Amino acid sequence: MANAQTHHIVFANEKGGTGKSTTAVHTAIALTVLGHRVGMIDLDPRQRTITRYMENRAETARRRGIDLPTPDFAVFKGDSVEALEEQAAAMAEGKDFLVIDTPGRDDDYARHMAARANTLVTPMNDSFVDFDLIGQVDAETFKVKRLSFYSELIFEARKTRAKADGVTIDWVVLRNRVQHHDARNKKRVGDALMELSRRVGFRVIPGLSERVIFRELFPSGLTLLDKGHLGELGVSHIAARQELREMVSGLALPSRVEAAPLDMLGAA
Repeated sequence: MANAQTHHIVFANEKGGTGKSTTAVHTAIALTVLGHRVGMIDLDPRQRTITRYMENRAETARRRGIDLPTPDFAVFKGDSVEALEEQAAAMAEGKDFLVIDTPGRDDDYARHMAARANTLVTPMNDSFVDFDLIGQVDAETFKVKRLSFYSELIFEARKTRAKADGVTIDWVVLRNRVQHHDARNKKRVGDALMELSRRVGFRVIPGLSERVIFRELFPSGLTLLDKGHLGELGVSHIAARQELREMVSGLALPSRVEAAPLDMLGAA
């Protein structure tokens, strides 16, 4: 059984391409920068996105001779829920947070860890294509017609968890890649999310916009928080860092260190 004292943050979405791994990595590193003890588990041994990110980060630190705040991480290679629980417990030992990145597909291990989460984060692109994962809307009015299978799955998991050990899973839907120039679509998606959130009890917070910088940083394993190692930053990079700060703040995670300086994440 995973360490109950460790806050489990699970990034889960059965659809790929939503920025799930990017937000998972940046959240884990942000928490590490703030002084928390953080572990990460990559539940996708085939794609290994966060594992590759962390490997790139370690190589950059070695090549440049610098120290980079880095959470402990591992990729899950087991073949049973019991093996996953054992690895999660080992990684959670002595940690404030355990961040788990799941595959962008239906996966038994992802479902299991979603039910074990304290904070469950579902990133989605700001479109009705991604919204369809959690709910279906009327083609004319854009009102929510019904819950999707995924919403029903999480809804039941939250009820079961609350009955089992009294823990309420904080389900957060993260709006990534909001298209500011398409105000009508933005409002329609936003209205549908608010309507659905009242039915199933998730929170909606802003995520990360579509920015080239996040893709450019992957080969080096650096993040926008690695001030002093990124060269001269443009206005768009500083804005992206501010988005990251607001995203971490919106997750409303418990502080495990005294007076964690969240403001430093937004500093230029």
